[in-house]
Amino acid sequence: MNSDEISPFFPTGAEITTQEEDHLGSVICKVIVDKKLILTATQAWVTEGKTTAYFASGQTLEKISLSSNAGKYRFSGNEGFGKTEDCVRSKNSQELYTALQFQGSKHNDSDAMKHLIISYTKEVESSSQCTTDAS
Repeated sequence: MNSDEISPFFPTGAEITTQEEDHLGSVICKVIVDKKLILTATQAWVTEGKTTAYFASGQTLEKISLSSNAGKYRFSGNEGFGKTEDCVRSKNSQELYTALQFQGSKHNDSDAMKHLIISYTKEVESSSQCTTDAS
């Protein structure tokens, strides 16, 4: 992802740390600036046939009313959710979804978030999370 596109969502700070968690193959990465959680980035396997709206429900920081690509992407000013193309675990009947949630950011820009979630989802599609785990 382009750092110029994501950087407005991060505050200035002295220390940045990351924490990664693996939950049954789904990956959650937390980015913390000066001991404050700013971003949670998620790559999650969900039962096939669900929607991005289904994936986002229960996780959203606020109501998500904006969408793109026939609902493949859902977003607001500080969070976005997406569904990958062709990242499927046939054995488990699962599809890979993505999320970017800037819960600690004061920046709010729905156009920028739309672009970020699309870019992030495309990066995940070309990652080992999609290619290695999809079988």
